[in-house]
Amino acid sequence: RSDRTGATPMSVRRGDDCHGTRTFAKADFRIAVLMGAGQSAPGGLTLRGRRDERAVLDRLLANARSGRSGVLVLEGEAGVGKTALLDYAVASASDFRVLRAVAVESEMELAFAALHQLCGPVLDRLERLPVPQSKALLTTFGLRAGLVPDRFLVGLAVLTLLSEVADERPLVCVVDDAQWLDRASAQCVAFVARRLLAESVVMLFAAREQSDLFAGLPKLVVEGLRGADARSLLVSVIPGRLDEGVAHELLAETRGNPLALLELPRGLTAAQLAGGFGLPGALSLSGRIEQSYRGRLEALSERSQQLLLVAAAEPVGDQNLLWRAAERLGITDAALEPAEAAGLIEIDDRVRFRHPLVRSAIYRWATAEQRRRVHWALAEATDAQVDPDRRAWHLAEAAGAPDEGVATELERGAGRAQARGGLAAAAAFLERASGLTPEPARRAQRALAAAQTKFEAGALDDALAVLAKADVGQLDALQRARVNLLRGQIAFAARRGRDAPPLLLSAARELESLDPKLARATYLDALTAALFAGRFVRGGSALEVSQAVLGGPGSPQPPDAADLLLDGLALLITDGPSIATPVLKRAVSAFRAKEIPEESVRWLWLAGQLAGFIWDYEGWDDLTGRQIQAARDEGALATLALALNARAPIQILTGELQAGAALVEEADALSEVTGRAMSYAGLPLDAFRGREDEATPRIETGLSGLSARGRGLGLAHTHWASAVLYSGLGRYEDARAAAEHALEEDPHELWYSTWAAVELIEAASRTGNAGQALGALKRLTATARAGGSDWGLGVEARSRALLSDGDAAESLYREAIERLQRTRLRIDVARGHLLYGEWLRRERRRRDAREQLRAALEMFTSMGTEAFAGRAERELSATGEHVRRRSVETLDELTTQEAQIARLARDGLSNRDIGDRLFISQHTVAYHLRKVFSKLGITSRNQLARALPESGRAGQVA
Repeated sequence: RSDRTGATPMSVRRGDDCHGTRTFAKADFRIAVLMGAGQSAPGGLTLRGRRDERAVLDRLLANARSGRSGVLVLEGEAGVGKTALLDYAVASASDFRVLRAVAVESEMELAFAALHQLCGPVLDRLERLPVPQSKALLTTFGLRAGLVPDRFLVGLAVLTLLSEVADERPLVCVVDDAQWLDRASAQCVAFVARRLLAESVVMLFAAREQSDLFAGLPKLVVEGLRGADARSLLVSVIPGRLDEGVAHELLAETRGNPLALLELPRGLTAAQLAGGFGLPGALSLSGRIEQSYRGRLEALSERSQQLLLVAAAEPVGDQNLLWRAAERLGITDAALEPAEAAGLIEIDDRVRFRHPLVRSAIYRWATAEQRRRVHWALAEATDAQVDPDRRAWHLAEAAGAPDEGVATELERGAGRAQARGGLAAAAAFLERASGLTPEPARRAQRALAAAQTKFEAGALDDALAVLAKADVGQLDALQRARVNLLRGQIAFAARRGRDAPPLLLSAARELESLDPKLARATYLDALTAALFAGRFVRGGSALEVSQAVLGGPGSPQPPDAADLLLDGLALLITDGPSIATPVLKRAVSAFRAKEIPEESVRWLWLAGQLAGFIWDYEGWDDLTGRQIQAARDEGALATLALALNARAPIQILTGELQAGAALVEEADALSEVTGRAMSYAGLPLDAFRGREDEATPRIETGLSGLSARGRGLGLAHTHWASAVLYSGLGRYEDARAAAEHALEEDPHELWYSTWAAVELIEAASRTGNAGQALGALKRLTATARAGGSDWGLGVEARSRALLSDGDAAESLYREAIERLQRTRLRIDVARGHLLYGEWLRRERRRRDAREQLRAALEMFTSMGTEAFAGRAERELSATGEHVRRRSVETLDELTTQEAQIARLARDGLSNRDIGDRLFISQHTVAYHLRKVFSKLGITSRNQLARALPESGRAGQVA
């Protein structure tokens, strides 16, 4: 046994058992469970009753050898043989590099504990990673100081790291007991598993139960042994005669669970086994197995029991730490031999239990006082310099009463965890610190901090539960206001519905006299929440919030970008576009400046949306592009998903539908990874394409779900997109009804009401509802003329032409096309040609009509707006011209991701740069490019410029 007093650094201690070169503690048991008469397994052993499972694992390994990644989650109850199958895979992968981690229940609150265990052996490859990624991992593992890394940037770094390791030889990553992964590690490995494709990597997880974190990953349910295999295993551990009735009962009750078949007979006497007298009563299977272990535990001496309890409470498996703690409790080597002889534990260079149920049985069997003594000894034995977080956690578990010293240590641990990006761990430390704080006011303050951190970690229900524990009476006025603010933020993050606005408005009012700057930021939150909820708001409407803003203390002088945005938005709602637009233009300019305050960055998306509202295409384009770039630079995937959704309409309106589709797909992929709702930009994409079969399910789902959740903005968006779809299809009555619904959602809705007014004018003019069209035109004119851009004025002229006659109509159509041609809004240009051509045909000017309709058909066809192209084709045929059907010039032969990668490669990005942008590995990029070259009939990157349409370059984000 190695020296028991030397401290082992965390980075070595967690990693030195991850290579797959040692036999783990459960190995002998697993071999006994699965080996016997059956199939040949690596090493000359045989595998009992696992033909199908083995075939799945063999295929995964074979694919990895040929450069194709594989992922599998093995699910099944405790003792069913999941770990044995993992061992089989490792033994079958003698030509692979093996990285292995075993999650432990008591480490679930320590951020990235399991990830460090998995990656520890290969951290020497970090210098091969892009600098932001290597910094993220070094900070995450506490090996350097730095800003909190985005958890998804950490995921990308791990993906790149594993890809680099797999370049040397194939790699298999094994994570056992995945149900006990700390949340940060679980999110990271699940992210990596979803992004693998063309790497020689296999990722295997074993878990007792389903987890949302692994949803969508390939799964294999491991069940008990059946028939002869189960009976053979049972007979192998029972000496002498076994009564047939008893055998049948044991096989039925264990459901073929191998561990149960081995363990349950150990607790029965020969008489019970022979005749079935006194079989155990009704307990869960895991409970019976634990009871069997406890029986063996009770037969040991007190010192042996205590040594096992120390091992159960120490999750790292560090035998040096175990013996240092044992010495503090007066335990000697003599206590180990009986525990090993009982088949419960094995200690050499590591501490290993026969099965995780042994650990849980031992820990639950002990009294609270016994557990506290053991944790105290472990805290004393843990080096405060090497592993301060585990020391603090052991001290907390050892505390039997409030203790400010321990609470302070936990608070420091929370700070360290937060610096590594471990928000969940930081929240757990703060919550425990609050419970151990003697002084009431300090206790409430720490509970508030814990709730805030849980909110930032995305644990919204937990945040509310902790917030309820904060004694509001012990908080000062500012802290009480922050409680109300946090309640509102949680409500908005959870539902984006009607309950958040009144909470945020109340908090903003409270904060006015306490923290004016925070009050204004809260008003901006409240306005955003009110706009999202729309007509569903009950208290805290957009108008009520805006009146409170303008009646408040006012913005500081000089106002920053966020102050201008708040004032402009409030004025827009209370006084209309003519008053508000000058302020909003200043706000957009301020946000477009080279440097903006850090606290204003989070409002880039809102500034971009409002730029679109005032018809400032350049500002909209610039701000959404900057937001995407900032999110990419920071690796902030949750923010990036929102930014991509905001960017997609820009690509769509410029006619770059393939580029818009790429953004939608990327946003959907990120939404899946981050757990956010799927993108909302897919519906307008389908609408402009005119794909009714694809759009209709989105419309139906959106209308029912958004109403139930109280999201008026989402309903306005859905109705507007529906109106676009029906207009393209020439179903004007349906388009009129949809646009009407969009305008009815909320009188203060800002984003889609103006666009819906455009659709309503066209549809109403086609269905004989001129009065309704004139009302919508008045709304459109107010915004377009206040904005003063060619885009807005061109759309307004086109819409006004629909309600005009004779020379006035023709002049307006020509003005509209002339103005819109000076913009990049190709969809609107094409719609101008279409409407002008339709008017000319009705005026019986067929030759002039054909010129306009040909231009419209050419543009719609090249953009892939199929329904509008069909409408132009029908109109052109009605002029008497024979129309030869053209195929839509899109890259339909490429998948969306292939098209996206092809465009980035054409624009000069390397495989690594493309991988960093799309959060995939460079090997996956190369895999997709090979398919692109094959489909396009080219052989190199420099041919992509010729093979891809030039229009694909427009509107790309650098």
